Amino acid sequence: MEVKIVKRLLKANDEWASRVREYLKEKNVYAVNFISSPGSGKTTLLEATSEALKKEFSLMVLEGDIATTRDADRISKHGVPAVQLLTEGSCHLDASLIFRALEANPLEAVDFLFIENVGNLVCPSEYDLGEAAKVALLSVPEGDDKVLKYPKLFREAQCVILNKIDLVDYMDFKKELFYEDMSKLNPHATILEVSCRTGEGLEAWYQWLKQKVGK
Repeated sequence: MEVKIVKRLLKANDEWASRVREYLKEKNVYAVNFISSPGSGKTTLLEATSEALKKEFSLMVLEGDIATTRDADRISKHGVPAVQLLTEGSCHLDASLIFRALEANPLEAVDFLFIENVGNLVCPSEYDLGEAAKVALLSVPEGDDKVLKYPKLFREAQCVILNKIDLVDYMDFKKELFYEDMSKLNPHATILEVSCRTGEGLEAWYQWLKQKVGK
């Protein structure tokens, strides 16, 4: 019974995701769905990205959280429109919520839509939000074993960001194992090593985004 319910939910979500994708295509907006554990650095990366790209591109951020508007408040301080989406307990965003948010917040002239999903490596990876790309973040303190422990996310991500790389010399993180697991699971994914604290690798991330819109 539970399997049937889940299948119905995912089918309904996929229908909403198709509507979102078509809507974004009409508006010529490139949407990125950021998925990671809590504390991996999604919001900090979006703050840095907002500062780096806002003069060249028009950006909008949808912030998914269970409670509070803290992440949206942080993004707004950088002069980028940010809409807080509160799930009130749900462990992920779904495509119907994204569609309603887009209807309420016009996308005229927006180049990039960044969706920061609820901090979770499992549930968000099950739900298509109509995005052009899934970006998975894994921070060094989380450990080198997460790729194969949470395969769906890392298998489907177009880009995987290894964040907080400045801590790698202080943690028991085996980069060779991380890369070996990624090569088995998703050899075509772009992998970027980044530190938002030091700025290492951020330019490569910005260039990855720019290539997606032909800049």
